Amino acid sequence: MLQEGAHGKWTVSSSDESTEEVSDNEKPSTSSLSHAAQGRASMPQYPCSEARKAAHKRKASPVKFIDKGFPPERQPVEKQRHGQEGSGWCLSSSDEEPEDKEKQVHKVTVKEEKNNSPEEHPPDFHQKNELLGNQKAEEWCGAPSETQDTWDLLNGGNPFRFFLTKVRGIEQSYNSGALHIKDILSPLFGTLLSSAQFNYCIDVEWLVKQYPQEFRKKPLLIVHGEKRESKAELLAQARPYENISFCQAKLDIAFGTHHTKMMLLLYEEGLRVVIHTSNLISEDWHQKTQGIWISPLYPRLPQGATDSAGESETNFKSDLISYLAAYNSPALKEWIDNIQEHDLSETRVYLLGSTPGRYQGIDKEKWGHLRLRKLLREGSSSVAAQESWPIVGQFSSIGSMGADESKWLCSEFQDSLVATGASGTALPKCAVPIHLVYPTVDNVRQSLEGYPAGGSLPYSLQTAQKQLWLHSYFHKWSAEVSGRSHAMPHIKTYMRPSPDFQKIAWFLVTSANLSKAAWGALEKNGTQLMIRSYELGVLFLPSAFGLDKGYFHVKSKLHSESKDPVTSFPVPYDLPPEQYGSKDRPWIWNIPYTNAPDTHGNMWVPS
Repeated sequence: MLQEGAHGKWTVSSSDESTEEVSDNEKPSTSSLSHAAQGRASMPQYPCSEARKAAHKRKASPVKFIDKGFPPERQPVEKQRHGQEGSGWCLSSSDEEPEDKEKQVHKVTVKEEKNNSPEEHPPDFHQKNELLGNQKAEEWCGAPSETQDTWDLLNGGNPFRFFLTKVRGIEQSYNSGALHIKDILSPLFGTLLSSAQFNYCIDVEWLVKQYPQEFRKKPLLIVHGEKRESKAELLAQARPYENISFCQAKLDIAFGTHHTKMMLLLYEEGLRVVIHTSNLISEDWHQKTQGIWISPLYPRLPQGATDSAGESETNFKSDLISYLAAYNSPALKEWIDNIQEHDLSETRVYLLGSTPGRYQGIDKEKWGHLRLRKLLREGSSSVAAQESWPIVGQFSSIGSMGADESKWLCSEFQDSLVATGASGTALPKCAVPIHLVYPTVDNVRQSLEGYPAGGSLPYSLQTAQKQLWLHSYFHKWSAEVSGRSHAMPHIKTYMRPSPDFQKIAWFLVTSANLSKAAWGALEKNGTQLMIRSYELGVLFLPSAFGLDKGYFHVKSKLHSESKDPVTSFPVPYDLPPEQYGSKDRPWIWNIPYTNAPDTHGNMWVPS
């Protein structure tokens, strides 16, 4: 659909009409079956979002940058469109229709293609990334880490058990404490008997190949939220594998999704739980910043143990069972029993989930942002209430927040994030700064993947136009601390740092983006919480790690040679975050970017 305004012309996907409450990456897309006529080679072989389909299309059929006579690594200020001045974004960087651009591509040769890569990457960065498709990427990180390295990661030096995924194309020392999915499924973690994979976007063939050969025929349950054509597509993928079964999560409220990302791994030696932020597709484990929490190996309880046996001080066991029970599915009964039979007492994190429904009374505090509010009131220190400790939220997609900040962000949601265990009166909300971290157009353009990285940052034009006020809260993505400034974030994190950003009162890693669908929204004069989607994360509180000061110190470098104390928390991006400058724009996936090339010498024309 072609639209025209004061800022030029642009195209948007007619199937991506935004709803009031759902974040853009959560809107179910039509199945790739419906795109068969467009050519299967250019489409992913699994259900996914419209934004990701656009990224697939542009990887398969890139639109080369047309040299307009300015340096390729700097967008020309004089050619940028500053419509909506002061809002921190613009609709389009081009006056020309993207269709016209595609026609011109064949007539223009980009002669200096090799020089389009940023200086901070190795000289062969562009050539490697141009040649490396997903198959090559899989070969690079397909072999699990060295045995001793993986063993050390799991059993020493990381009391938080919080990891990042490996990233191809960064300095190797920044991957020394990171994991690929093949590491997680390695026999080093246990002798697998069966597993369950909870996720949103799933490539079954790729997933099976991530298991070691000796585990590929073990029972595998896939928990998903697909319906109709997308469900048929998912089931069709699994036909060659007799060991795979499915559990379809019930999604009775419109625009809800099954966004949770979790692995349950049953071994001969015990049980392990993995809660993470990556879809089960190759791209999510290649050149993105993703987070993983890996539980200890939970031993089996002796026969005859009571139902309350094996509980942790954080009530992780009963909360995980409650989360699984919320699916109301016979397929998960076996996994509830498995968890019940194991000792989870060594868990130090709190489980924080969302499940679809409308909740009243005490049930209101079981899920979503009211669950976070309850945990912070019961388990966090009063230290953050004594001065203006800010809030940081970092995410990869954004839902509709309403006409202004009072509608949700700076009312009920902020009330939950500023909750503390303080007995006194907390600071007024207006005294608590909110820093929202979301990539700029230049963050995406200069990334390892180039513009296609924006396929997993599906903030749409339709949503952005409704909430220009929100962009004044935005801060750039920068992750020099972990070597991942050019690995676009699909991780979602929330935290409460001190005013000098040297300490944090708590840290949350979760699947939940910045949306009411994920976190819930109050209804009926605050007596009811409505949640659309399934989400899952883990909350780190200092008290659960024996720190009586009420805060974690922030680790200064996530590096193999870091000398920080072991109790310093590894925040994976730079603090304090840097606010958008006057020329920075949030990445919006469904408009073209043609004024400057990405690291592969390409433009972004999404349709």
